[in-house]
Amino acid sequence: MEQVAIGLGLILIGVGLGIGLIGKSAMDAIGRQPEASSKIQTAMIIAAALIEGAGLLAIIFAWLGR
Repeated sequence: MEQVAIGLGLILIGVGLGIGLIGKSAMDAIGRQPEASSKIQTAMIIAAALIEGAGLLAIIFAWLGR
């Protein structure tokens, strides 16, 4: 049971870091090119959704593997 808790914690840390880095990079890019903000925002949302999906899948696998 402890391994599941450690695995879930690592998954959540990874997802949080991934989405944080995406947000930081998107804000930097929008600061440099404000006219491209809609394209940057769309790409950021798609990337964040993919990271969330991968994180959810990893959580399910960690929970089922206990």
